[in-house]
Amino acid sequence: MRPTAGAVPPRSVLITTLAVLALVTAAAPARTTGADPARTAGAGAGSGVAPAFREGSATEHRAADAPAAAARTALTAQLPDLADAGRGYPRRQVLTPDPENPADRSLKLGLVPYHAIAPRLNALQRLGDRVSVEVAGRSAGGHRLYLVTVTAPETAAETRAQEQMRDRIENAPAAAGEDPAIKASYKTPVFFNSNIHGDEREGTDAALKLIERLATANDASTADLLAHSRLYFDLTANPDGRIAGTRANAGGFDLNRDFVTASQPEVRAMRQIEIDKQPAVMLDLHGYVNGTLIEPATPPHGENYEYDLFLKNTYANALGMEAAVNGLRYTPAKDGVAPVQIPFRDQREGWDDWPPVFTPQYAAFHGAVAAHTVEIPLAVNNAAYDTLPVTELKRRAAIDVAVAGAAMRATLDFARSHRTSLIADQIEVFRRGTAGAAQVPVSPKTVPGVPGIGPEDVCTTTFPRAYVVPAGRTQRSATAAARLVDHLLANDVRVGRATGDLRLGGRTYPSGSYLVDLHQPKRGLANALLADGRDISDKVSVMYDISGWSLGRLWGATVEAVPDGRLSGLPVGAVHEAAAVGHVAPSGDLRLRLDDPRELAALNALLARHVSVRLAGDGSAVVPASARAAAADAARTYDVSFDATTLGPATAALRRPRVAAAVTPGELFALREMNFDVVPVSTEILDAGFDWSRADVLFVSAGLDRDDLDAPARRALDVFLAGHGLVGRGAVGAALGSAAGLAAKAAEGSPDANGVVRVVNSGPVTAGAPDHSFVYAPVWFTDLGPGVRVEQSYATGNPLLAGHWRPGADGFGGPGAAAGQASVVSGPRAVLFGTEPLFRDYPKGELAQVGRALFTMGAASSGSVEESG
Repeated sequence: MRPTAGAVPPRSVLITTLAVLALVTAAAPARTTGADPARTAGAGAGSGVAPAFREGSATEHRAADAPAAAARTALTAQLPDLADAGRGYPRRQVLTPDPENPADRSLKLGLVPYHAIAPRLNALQRLGDRVSVEVAGRSAGGHRLYLVTVTAPETAAETRAQEQMRDRIENAPAAAGEDPAIKASYKTPVFFNSNIHGDEREGTDAALKLIERLATANDASTADLLAHSRLYFDLTANPDGRIAGTRANAGGFDLNRDFVTASQPEVRAMRQIEIDKQPAVMLDLHGYVNGTLIEPATPPHGENYEYDLFLKNTYANALGMEAAVNGLRYTPAKDGVAPVQIPFRDQREGWDDWPPVFTPQYAAFHGAVAAHTVEIPLAVNNAAYDTLPVTELKRRAAIDVAVAGAAMRATLDFARSHRTSLIADQIEVFRRGTAGAAQVPVSPKTVPGVPGIGPEDVCTTTFPRAYVVPAGRTQRSATAAARLVDHLLANDVRVGRATGDLRLGGRTYPSGSYLVDLHQPKRGLANALLADGRDISDKVSVMYDISGWSLGRLWGATVEAVPDGRLSGLPVGAVHEAAAVGHVAPSGDLRLRLDDPRELAALNALLARHVSVRLAGDGSAVVPASARAAAADAARTYDVSFDATTLGPATAALRRPRVAAAVTPGELFALREMNFDVVPVSTEILDAGFDWSRADVLFVSAGLDRDDLDAPARRALDVFLAGHGLVGRGAVGAALGSAAGLAAKAAEGSPDANGVVRVVNSGPVTAGAPDHSFVYAPVWFTDLGPGVRVEQSYATGNPLLAGHWRPGADGFGGPGAAAGQASVVSGPRAVLFGTEPLFRDYPKGELAQVGRALFTMGAASSGSVEESG
């Protein structure tokens, strides 16, 4: 049975288990334990086994290692069309091999290097008529992302029929539930995702073995499976990391944290596969937890899922995978492999499925009614990769491949034997959304056969009738609204646009406003993205990753919930993309507001072209009439408006600041998204001798500790800060505040606290910013000295709107301690942020605060370095 609320927290349980396992395996010296006590859960959706693995906490996440080319690729990459119903199956193509790369870190483990995958896929396609290969996109590092489909052959007409049935399941679910053709002939989509963390590779090798077996097997069960299923394999979701041996992609992003924002091309490719293929079952293969960890997860569960359907199927499939993996007969004494664990059954908390940033949880919104993170057992990455003998690494990797293969085969058995009920449950997910039906709380009655269901597992929400993104003068930023609408559409959320005034919920919204009707198949995803979320601090003692993420609060667009009412008869038409808002006034000087990251990007693009831009007294930028053509280019590229200005004479001339940045990869990506001229730095780079004449301002949040610098590097840094500006974020950035002459004491909140917080903006740096921000390990500032201005404060009362933020064991560090305190402060040569306005590049409405700070502190330079272009 599942541990009770009074049980020992799962981290302690697992540590004890590991200690026992180490003693058992000590008798077999060649069989060292597969669990790394320092990090037994190096992976997936979350863990009750190890501390949260947040961005920036591993050496591979140093932003200095992320090339600018990866950001350019991520910002511009386009996806191919994989939903081509005009073609049947197989869909063969001959892949051009990649150059052999002896530095591929898979080779040491005896696993398939990336350069060998294309030849393997070419050979698999030649085995018969069951295997198809398509390129689903390219990684941030430019590597091909392979989608393999295995199914019985289909004519073009049969494929069109399958796509029509798929469309009915989503868009006419009530009728689809009664359609005998769907029950008889619709092929169950099953999706296997491998290697999303680049140094967790074995799922790829297991998938290749399974594809080969499916391509050649002649038994009746395989024929039946392929006649009634389409099996999709994303072979290596992170080829950059596979090659380099890193968890992250070439841009430094943990891809299994990116599904809310989809900033990276690999995630956009996975998202499109889930939209186009609509899998009913999916597996995301990770490592390493010993014994193999197989979801479903612990509470709290995502409140926007149809969790009763999800738990029913996910738990049943987990039992089948458990039997298959334990059936391999690996033991702690002989192999260093512990038995399978299922978090929902075996742990109380700590491996939650609350945020939709993880692949299986995100897949649930697109119709997956059984979706799992699977953590294979024996670690071969990080310290193990560098210290264990090659023979031991290969032994472990071979076991991991076998475990992954067993989990995949068991999933195929489950999909084959439960085909009818799986599709019926997927139809029910979409029916509830379309009809606006209530969620069904989980209980022993509603989900029979799942042990240990308790009140802690009931996580439901009340869906509003709709959301409105207003147009006109009430809209803070039309650019932000357009970005948000395009993001919703990219996630397959339906959006309408008013062709006349809307009267809803006692309010009138002007023509051009956007309407998100929550009576739609993917209402759960729409609500997950737009709702405030909730404060879940009292639900569990710890969360694995972020607990609040509201795009409605953090993306800079006004979003208003309409609790109830009728929508029929309203003047609303469906849209497929947001209306362009880019505009240039026909005459006179031009005003560009600087409240949005795209506006900062446009400004930096103009400055890079040596356009003379000046700063107005209200913090906006004034572009001369003579630069109207350049402004028109920027308006088209960044979808921003250049309005006619009636402002008085502008003051300071603006220069594009050159930014030395010791930051996380997400922050570096956000800076590049805003077109800042950035050179990454770190403690190591400064110790090696950095040319400070390359920088006008320093931005520090991670990877630079003044006390760790050698004496020459410390002196050079101090000289720079004596005459230049600093922008700091968090405790690391605040530590440099005194060196930059800013007198303020930084107080640190709980290190794993995170979420959406209420703030009060009061200074020019935060002018135009939303009244909510994001925090992770929040910081606030006290004992403010002379010349220190409060730019922003945490709201009084409880500032946490949504997320998880508790006081520490000493009773300090909670939201009550931060309430009313300064969250952003500034002085003549420094701006310090206690919030996380660039976190993973996702709180888009917050990014401009940092852009304003960099321009302000860049102008604080005592030097006279000209814009470099």
